[in-house]
Amino acid sequence: MPEILWTPSEERIENCALAKFARSHGFDPRDYFSLHRWSVSRIGEFWGAIWDFCGVEGQKGKINFVPDEAAWMTGAKFFPDAKLNLAENYLKGDAESLAVFSMDECGDYREVDRAALRSAVARFASGLRDAGVAPGDRVAGIMPNDTDALTALLATLAIGAVWTSCSPDFGPEAIVDRIGQVNPRVLFAKAKYRYGLRRRDATSRICSVVQRIDSVEHLIVDKISTEFRFDRAAVSEMEEFGSDEPLEYTRLPFDHPAYILYTSGTTGAPKAIVHRTGGVLLQHLKEHILHGDVHPGDRVIWYTNTAWMMYHWTVSALAAGAAIGLYDGAPILRRETGLDPSPLWNLTDRAKVTHLGVSPKYMSTLASENYRPNENFSLGSLKFMLACGAPVLPAQFDWAYDAVKRDMCFASISGGTEILGSFLIGSPIHPVRRGQLTVPALGHAVAVMDDRNAPLIGKQGDLVCTEPFPSMPLTFWGEGGDRRFRDAYFKDRHEIWTHGDYAKMAATGGGYVHGRSDSTMNPGGVRIGSSEIYAVCATFLELEDFVACGVRTDNDEEIALFLRPRTGFAVTAEFAGEVREKIRADVSPRHVPARIYEVRDIPYTLNGKKVEAAVRESLGGRAIKNLSSLANPECLEQFRRLAEEGVHY
Repeated sequence: MPEILWTPSEERIENCALAKFARSHGFDPRDYFSLHRWSVSRIGEFWGAIWDFCGVEGQKGKINFVPDEAAWMTGAKFFPDAKLNLAENYLKGDAESLAVFSMDECGDYREVDRAALRSAVARFASGLRDAGVAPGDRVAGIMPNDTDALTALLATLAIGAVWTSCSPDFGPEAIVDRIGQVNPRVLFAKAKYRYGLRRRDATSRICSVVQRIDSVEHLIVDKISTEFRFDRAAVSEMEEFGSDEPLEYTRLPFDHPAYILYTSGTTGAPKAIVHRTGGVLLQHLKEHILHGDVHPGDRVIWYTNTAWMMYHWTVSALAAGAAIGLYDGAPILRRETGLDPSPLWNLTDRAKVTHLGVSPKYMSTLASENYRPNENFSLGSLKFMLACGAPVLPAQFDWAYDAVKRDMCFASISGGTEILGSFLIGSPIHPVRRGQLTVPALGHAVAVMDDRNAPLIGKQGDLVCTEPFPSMPLTFWGEGGDRRFRDAYFKDRHEIWTHGDYAKMAATGGGYVHGRSDSTMNPGGVRIGSSEIYAVCATFLELEDFVACGVRTDNDEEIALFLRPRTGFAVTAEFAGEVREKIRADVSPRHVPARIYEVRDIPYTLNGKKVEAAVRESLGGRAIKNLSSLANPECLEQFRRLAEEGVHY
């Protein structure tokens, strides 16, 4: 049984929203799994209760859920008579209450109340209407994580249009591969931005995108330059876009498209996932209010860019009455004196953040630098720290409680862009166990299945969901979108969502995610997830990063492990032996890598996810189908050379 690192106080359990919700429906808050069984068996009743408990603005209608016996998952309908608007739910609340706190990497800190945010949104919304944008039209952004990007998103939602976005550091190919699929009529873009203490100019990138996406009729930029001259598209400056008119919300059906997000695209063109208005709102309200215990007046931030799903997740905290944080820039700055990991912690202290979200990679970097935020900042307001984007390793749980704060709930959460939320999630009423995702999320009939479709406890298999939920994608954008969506998640198991993660459910009710199913290794015909190997590697302070993959040899497969050492250290045969012995002792002999290499860098997607598949393909001499999806594609050349040279330990 994993070690318990934190337990909520009785007072905290009694006063949290999850306990109040449970009691209001006749459940003992400490009997979470009875509540969970109700949430996935009385589907319409549960999601209707979420609508009411969370105070959704809109017309609910009389019917919460319409099942489809022939297509149990893909044919189910939620709230078929409902009418609502996301922006209306995000912007409600007292005019003087704080809506946004923001900071850039230079420390420029600002706060915006709800009245000011509503006024800014009204101006952009009027500009979009004047530009001829109608409900269902797409509006795109190439924007840093600042208030202007948020305003453009909210204005788009207010008029019933569909928002889609990329970060300005994406290359033109990556941007066109994404937003070019969905034919946006209007593009918001920031030509000048700062990252890593350097001023960046994206003017040529923006021009290239506009010239290649024929649907763009109007470009709104931070400052017009002579380069922004197009025969087809009109150009406006953000400060002058729109006019001061009352803010009006267009209420639309539950299934009306709200967002289009994109998969990483490492195995082909990024899939454009269409998310429905009502599904986004109910999923996020449930996660923020019940699982995160977000209260009105709380302050929520996740370090993210505007392309990642966690940006949209953070924005939804507005609907819970919280203020949201926007950080524009690099979370770790490289100064003359060395690495400076202070910006996020400075913002957390300054803004009295209650909920902070980061990536496991960020945590491991700080741990390798022996950086301890609690030695420099009080962090007195921090109640929740969360992490996702990759499996959170046990050593990273240790770091959170040792270097950040002992009296907080740390939640490793796991879901995906596909559901714009979490299948496995944190809880304010459960203890935090080292290395474990705390509970299956309410409303999600999560299980781990083997090839017989039999559920497993304590054994690894495929993460699935067996009952419909409202944040399932509406479709994939483009021709054959419905078919491609069904092939992606229902091809392996008829009308059972197969998520693509290799996972294990624990006897406690929590679980573990061991990596992507398509990245599992199969030495001797036994499936092995990478996270168990990574958990051992994380205990070696000499290592900055690592990646593992399977390599075919004759009729079998063996594990190759690639180690990126910290500056000043080199991998030797002796050190490789130590790593092997610890993997053998802590995990199993089957997990021991046959080959260990030293590398200079590890490939990551633009959204910061480690890419085992790209390593495997490079080792095999195969071309990567979509290099533009990677943040550092140049590093793959070293893996190709390693395969040719054959030098390893």
